[in-house]
Amino acid sequence: MLLAKNLISFPGLGIGEFSLDNVAFTFGESFSVYWYGIIITCGIIFAYLYAVYRGKYESVCFDDTIDIVIWTVILGVIGARLYYVLTSLDKYIDGTFLGTLKNMLNLRGGGLAIYGGIIGGILGIVISTRFKKINTIKVFDMAAPGVMIGQLLGRWGNFFNGEAFGGIVSEKNPLYFMRMGIISRNSISDFGTTEMVYVHPTFLYESLWNLTGFIIINALYKKKKFNGQIACMYLSWYGFGRMFIEGLRTDSLYLGNTGIRISQLVGLICFVVFGALLVVGLIYSKKFDGDESKLTAFDKILVPSLIQNPVFFAKKAAVAEGAEQTVETVEVEAEDAVIEQTEDEAEIESDGENSNIEDSEKEIENGEDN
Repeated sequence: MLLAKNLISFPGLGIGEFSLDNVAFTFGESFSVYWYGIIITCGIIFAYLYAVYRGKYESVCFDDTIDIVIWTVILGVIGARLYYVLTSLDKYIDGTFLGTLKNMLNLRGGGLAIYGGIIGGILGIVISTRFKKINTIKVFDMAAPGVMIGQLLGRWGNFFNGEAFGGIVSEKNPLYFMRMGIISRNSISDFGTTEMVYVHPTFLYESLWNLTGFIIINALYKKKKFNGQIACMYLSWYGFGRMFIEGLRTDSLYLGNTGIRISQLVGLICFVVFGALLVVGLIYSKKFDGDESKLTAFDKILVPSLIQNPVFFAKKAAVAEGAEQTVETVEVEAEDAVIEQTEDEAEIESDGENSNIEDSEKEIENGEDN
């Protein structure tokens, strides 16, 4: 991580040299608040607001959304830190247990990994939705685009830290126009010189990739064909982009001594697995759209629980509602018939009583005449 003030420029975008400080403000002489923390916090807030907005569409109430977000944020931060620490243990071992533990818990020293945050966030959603008996897959859908908001903002925290950029970009590279010039205020930069070098602004690439994905996925949200579709779209989209962008970075975490970049491998797995689930979900949602009888026994085993067509269930509910209305109509008609019959009987009895009264009155009149 390049700390303190750095000199930055984006000549291809018409932005000249400017000084960049990773400290937003300081309390007293020792406690500093970093731009990274402020931007990450803003990302979490905006992600939460988006989840609340989509909660209305998924029938998840405001109070439940708050509880879910609390669990998700806490476990997301723990997961992001744990993932980073486990993949770079040599940076934290201090010779003593307490010293090593202190280094691991020192979040202000940097070191969070987005994939760990996603894993921790998923665990938080699973725990909270199971406890509240809310459809977990629906919550994945309403949270996924919000995560993209957090990511596209969070990368600008990396920018203020002067980190998460790529290697030197050549003039022949098609992305040369987006090059970022940087001079580190450290004695020696990552490139072995204190002169300005032009590198891939990979933080910017990833931020723009997430912005594009968010716009597309948000536009298609209400047209989703099955629960889990939005989450699959997010994970496959992000995995595909990260797979390529990670290959340009100079600060990647590696799988042991294999030379394999962990984030690049995870990105590939996410793209393949969730891309496949997305295709399967779309195929099956079309196959049994509104008609469960179209599914064979093998289909019912093959289709995972996340592929539940909301259109199908809506039609099924409409049919059930129609049946209930029919039953209610029959009951009402029956009640009306009973009421009409009772009224008729009452009229007959009333006519009989009136007839008896008239006969009695005639007898009295005849008696008086006699």
